[in-house]
Amino acid sequence: MSVVPDLVGFDGVARLFPLPNLVLFPGVTQGLHIFEPRYRQMTADALAGDRLLATVLLQPGNEGHYEGRPPIYQMACLGKITESKQLANGKYNLQLQGLARVRIESEIDEGLLYRRARVRVLNDGTPAHGSEERPVRADLKEILEAWCSSDSAVGQAFQNLVMSDVALGLVCDVIAYALPLELGWKQELLEAADVRVRVIKLLAYLRTVRVEHPPGFPPHFSDN
Repeated sequence: MSVVPDLVGFDGVARLFPLPNLVLFPGVTQGLHIFEPRYRQMTADALAGDRLLATVLLQPGNEGHYEGRPPIYQMACLGKITESKQLANGKYNLQLQGLARVRIESEIDEGLLYRRARVRVLNDGTPAHGSEERPVRADLKEILEAWCSSDSAVGQAFQNLVMSDVALGLVCDVIAYALPLELGWKQELLEAADVRVRVIKLLAYLRTVRVEHPPGFPPHFSDN
């Protein structure tokens, strides 16, 4: 099993950044505005250390308990802070690059303002063979033409990605991140560490759901 270069030496303990409205995927970059004291502490610790933190989606129905320690999904995305700017008021603007899926195994109570957990890094499993990929990529290209017909630039970007040499697992992750899929579906795709399962789920969703005006590419800047 290969190791993501940025995770060489990772000790398996991740800072958790629970969010009610964001599912990050490996291979994509998300802008974050950090303003809460607990996440300012988290960011300062990350920047002084390995620059890693894991975004994780809150389980439905717990958005009103965001200030506490509400239940979260067990699959998260471990990312690395690639750019940071601390503002005069102590808040931060960050760029976080998704690196790998991680499964949360147990949380650690250390008296910090933010949450930490022991996690297991999951690499893409069972990649499709070349002969299997060609019809899958053709299906994705056709479906994305319908999804993005109202924006030729976005549609062309997706189609170029699908027909490129980029690994199929990463292609699915970029599509899942950038299209306006329901958060529950995004989380399902994040939890699909097996590439073949991920492709099947993504195609099934795109075939059954249509939107008139997909958003820009990439999505908007996100607050914590």
